[in-house]
Amino acid sequence: METKWLEDFVSLAETRSFSRSAQLRHVTQPAFSRRIQSLEAWAGTDLVDRSSYPTRLTPAGQTLYEQALDLLQTLNTTRAMLRAHTAAAQDVIEFAVPHTLAFTFFPQWLSGLRETVGPVKSRLIALNVHDAVMRLVEGSCDLLIAYHHAAHPIQLDTSRYEMLPLGTEVLAPYSRPNAQGGALYALPSPGGQAQPFLGYAPGAYLGRAVEHLLKDTSLASQLERVYETDMAEGLKAMAVEGHGIAFLPASAVRNEVAGRRLVPAADGLTLTLDIRLYRTRPMDTSKGKRAAIGFWNRLSDLLG
Repeated sequence: METKWLEDFVSLAETRSFSRSAQLRHVTQPAFSRRIQSLEAWAGTDLVDRSSYPTRLTPAGQTLYEQALDLLQTLNTTRAMLRAHTAAAQDVIEFAVPHTLAFTFFPQWLSGLRETVGPVKSRLIALNVHDAVMRLVEGSCDLLIAYHHAAHPIQLDTSRYEMLPLGTEVLAPYSRPNAQGGALYALPSPGGQAQPFLGYAPGAYLGRAVEHLLKDTSLASQLERVYETDMAEGLKAMAVEGHGIAFLPASAVRNEVAGRRLVPAADGLTLTLDIRLYRTRPMDTSKGKRAAIGFWNRLSDLLG
């Protein structure tokens, strides 16, 4: 039996919806259903009454739900206690951060906090957005930094997680300049000619943001995908070498734009993303990591 099955089950008991819980747990609905079935196989009895809508628990499921809450809380408290055995662990704040924000936003943001929040001992875990969110959900980091857009929100239950706004980021298309200083590849393309497109791999958060940006325009048909990766830094390197148009966060190309190694590839084609900080709502602040709780409180006061 895996603890994530219990976490799935608790979510289902509280939302009473397989689809909603699958979103909150960042898995597909079929995968979520299989995990609930695996838990039922382990328990040896039905835990969910599938004949009702909204979903409700069987008597056995209600018993497990009550026990699971206590068990998960005990496990999380025990993990915090184990991590607290070393003073260093209490002093270091673990951040889960998507790759793009790890390279661009995080270093400058942390430097800017030194005078107001004080020095911070940190450990950066750079991941894709999905895995970064799962680090927070599974309790494997203290804080999560992530992009947010209303069309593609990070699905975290506000009763369990809280958020602080850190700023905004602008996503826009860029290209290597031509000999005249304009974009080597531009949108709309001259004469409707297809332009080489450097895209994000399927499932990448910024890729979904680009799709949202293009969906109400005719420009998507003018882009021919010639390369893809899930990292903005990889797309930037290809764009600088003249391989095509890449949609990149402004903070990631600040130096390249200043040095005229990249130029905007379209006028007014931008999307603003929020940058947010998340944490699990502490059930008992006396047992949480002191450094992370103190940092959050100081930052909350600063932003409030």
